[in-house]
Amino acid sequence: MIVSPMRIVLNENLYIFFKFASQFYLKINISFMKKLPKLGCACEKHDLSESEYRTSIVGKDFTSDKNAEVSIIQCRLCQRIWLKYTVESETAPELSRWFKGIIAKKEVAEMKPENAIEYLENLQWYIGGGNFFGNKEVFGEGKLNL
Repeated sequence: MIVSPMRIVLNENLYIFFKFASQFYLKINISFMKKLPKLGCACEKHDLSESEYRTSIVGKDFTSDKNAEVSIIQCRLCQRIWLKYTVESETAPELSRWFKGIIAKKEVAEMKPENAIEYLENLQWYIGGGNFFGNKEVFGEGKLNL
């Protein structure tokens, strides 16, 4: 099939539309091209010290009896803003874990604790850590290992 003339339009949803001579449009999702970079900053590690970031508590996620703390942290080194979801287990500390993913500044004010899991699971990547992961950072995507 010949494209005549080929016209590319990039919209806010990161799709490219190709207009074919027959007025048929081919839509290609290119969101994979906008993947957030991993910078190698200290904030991507599991052992970030409190002096390296600022924290704001969003609240507790009580859905499904998780009792997880949701917070926003901003790295003092690279200035990236993270949504952090921490699940502590008092009865089984080896099951304690946390997940964090980058959140846009404009989305911080609207974040609610009960929406944190869905937000993280829809990111292209996030970091997990804590006792459950052997106190090492684990990069993941998709469903959280709760």
